[in-house]
Order: sequence, then C-alpha cells, then structure tokens
Amino acid sequence: MTQDLEKSGPFLGIGGLAVAAFLYGYTAFVVPGLVCSVLLPLVWLALFVLGCRWFTRRPVAVVALPVVAVVVWFLVLLGVGA
Repeated sequence: MTQDLEKSGPFLGIGGLAVAAFLYGYTAFVVPGLVCSVLLPLVWLALFVLGCRWFTRRPVAVVALPVVAVVVWFLVLLGVGA
C-alpha cells in the first residue's frame, strides 16, 4: 500500500489544526493577557482559513500547517512566560 499525500494530506492537516485548536483554546482561558486570549485564537483562525483555502490547491502543504501552529503556540508561550 502506498501513501499518497495528495489525497490524505489535507485531511491530516485539518485534523492536526483541530488538535492544535485545543491548545489554543485552553491557553486562552488559562494564561492571562491579551496576547493569549485574543491574538493566539486569531492566529489559529488564520491558519485554519489558510488550510481550507489550500485544501485542494496545495494539498501537501496543508500538512505543515499544524506544525506551524504548534511552533507558534510554543514560541508565544515561551515569550509570555519569560
């Protein structure tokens, strides 16, 4: 059986963004501040919209969006905690 990211990539990417949404949502409630409660959910929403737009146009690139979402989330939390 072969792996075809052209077909499964968009579903993996959107699924990964759904998982990252829990990180972003939990952070919005737990970490006080404007950055975590307003800016981070807007960043996730922008990544989700981009993933929806790329769903058929760039199916392999959608797989990278959850990785970008988690890296941005982690970097923002490191910046807020410092």
